[in-house]
Amino acid sequence: MYDIETIRKDFPILSRQVYGKPLVYLDNAATTQKPLCVLDAMREEYLNVNANVHRGVHWMSQQATELHETAREKVRAFINARYASEVVFTRGTTEGLNLVASSFSDAFMTEGDEVIVSVMEHHSNIVPWQLQAQKKGIVLKVIPMTDRGELRMDAYEGLFSEKTRLVSVTQVSNVLGTVNPVDEIIRIAHAHGVPVMIDGAQSAPHMRIDVQRMDCDFFTFSGHKMYGPTGVGVLYGKEEWLDRLPPYQGGGEMIEHVSFAKTTFERPPLKFEAGTPDYIATHGLAKAIDYMEALGMENIQQHEQELTRYAAERLKTIGGMRIFGEAEHKDAVISFQVGDIHHMDMGTLLDRLGIAVRTGHHCAQPLMDRLGILGTVRASFALYNTKEEVDALAAGIERVAKMF
Repeated sequence: MYDIETIRKDFPILSRQVYGKPLVYLDNAATTQKPLCVLDAMREEYLNVNANVHRGVHWMSQQATELHETAREKVRAFINARYASEVVFTRGTTEGLNLVASSFSDAFMTEGDEVIVSVMEHHSNIVPWQLQAQKKGIVLKVIPMTDRGELRMDAYEGLFSEKTRLVSVTQVSNVLGTVNPVDEIIRIAHAHGVPVMIDGAQSAPHMRIDVQRMDCDFFTFSGHKMYGPTGVGVLYGKEEWLDRLPPYQGGGEMIEHVSFAKTTFERPPLKFEAGTPDYIATHGLAKAIDYMEALGMENIQQHEQELTRYAAERLKTIGGMRIFGEAEHKDAVISFQVGDIHHMDMGTLLDRLGIAVRTGHHCAQPLMDRLGILGTVRASFALYNTKEEVDALAAGIERVAKMF
């Protein structure tokens, strides 16, 4: 049974007040709150097992290393990778995307080569490729979308050429909530002999991920968006691709042997993990995965989809409401404007009512350009949100609207 009141007790921050009002936290696409089990596990490690991993022969280093590598195995099982060595720890989705953009471009791309992205990408999946375009002269091709916020798959197929080297797309839009047909995207790309990277920042917290079934070549996500700590994320890469990619950074941990004449590198994943990892955070991420798995990813997804549908129906009853993104497959995010009220004004006044939402372009300015707007108000849901909170949001919007 999905007992929402019991779940909410695991997140003490949800019971606090803001401006004397009960907190209604609807900014989960930016970051989620953390359950006590995650915070307790990280504190326990700092208090009792804090030692640098992999390098030490002493007891605490061995224990910290075991926790760190257990976390890697936990992630492997969570996304159903074949091997733990296919799991690279990063600082988050952004670093995972930058790692592949840099290393893949260095190894496999020359001037005029092409990468396909979509119009709904986060800046983290646009800017790294633009940096490579400036350095190497590569070309970005963009999958357009319909007015409903669905990718135009007919146009996607027409973007491939003999110069296409990689497809890099988001599984779920952080603005529209659109769940993209990544299975089909990958199948089409592979039919052209092109590998695919999936940005899973907005999908890994909300649905079951199976990288083997999906058959993606790379998949990246962040811990802090799935009830874990900030500063830790994951890049999954198929073994054959990680073996072929050059290192992203140099330093300790990722080397096999160093001399002033030559350096040889460790095999993946260590090849991509220069420096001391945040081994406390990886342990926290493992505990967050445990928490989600105990609730059941299917139960989480069902709860959040019900909330999303309920919120859409409730908000559409408000005069002047305009919701962006009406895709058939949509999850956990609603972006909107009300009449001529500026999104920043709406967000600021909702905040005074204790309602936390996100406003602005959501690091997706090309998508805003496509929509013909400067920004939206975004409400995003998590496993601990309730229909009562959606009602509070709707009441807050109606109250603000009367002020204009």
